[in-house]
Amino acid sequence: MHSNDFLVRIQGTLACFTRPEFSTERVSYDLITPSAARGVLEAILWKPAIRWEIRRIALLNPVRYARFRRNEVNTRLSTQNALAEARGGKLMPDFYADEDRAQRNTVALRDVDYGIVARFHMTARAGEGDNLRKFEEMFERRLQKGQQHYQPYLGCREFPAFVEPWHGTGALEQESRMLGWMLHDIAFGTIRGKEVANQPRFFPAELRRGVVDVPAWEDAMPANPEALRV
Repeated sequence: MHSNDFLVRIQGTLACFTRPEFSTERVSYDLITPSAARGVLEAILWKPAIRWEIRRIALLNPVRYARFRRNEVNTRLSTQNALAEARGGKLMPDFYADEDRAQRNTVALRDVDYGIVARFHMTARAGEGDNLRKFEEMFERRLQKGQQHYQPYLGCREFPAFVEPWHGTGALEQESRMLGWMLHDIAFGTIRGKEVANQPRFFPAELRRGVVDVPAWEDAMPANPEALRV
């Protein structure tokens, strides 16, 4: 059971949807990934009762790149150690970002503008009082008023996204090309009776007359097909 389609416009000055094949340097895909678009919609409305599905991505501005260096850190804090300290356990060692800083190249996108066609599905966590129309009206109202749970962003939190209703026009029809394998989303939970955690799925993205048709999540290719083999 799914909602009607919503048309949403997403814009930003900078964006970086990092390709996973680059280990340290950040190099962006040519346009927004379905998982990043889902994150923008969840910033407007997220409830346990619904799950967003991205159906189409329209390119409204030509692809332009921006190259620069960013300060990052080499070490990641351990989630387990942080939880242990929060519960009164062993104290974590001091961490100073200025002593662990590294400058890395970033190939980002600039002046991005996308039109998104999306809908949501009801999940098993929906309550008795939950229904499609209730959440449709809630999303429409929040989108019109610019209400958000948190600031949506374009791949990295320092690249804010600006969101508004889209009227379905403006796709660059002269743009048609293969974009290669693109991240669809990350799998969690149980798939075909098997527990799956942090499993990426990909799909062959093709830009046709300025629009990428996104397949259903179930039709996307897992990074490791053996993991889903029964």
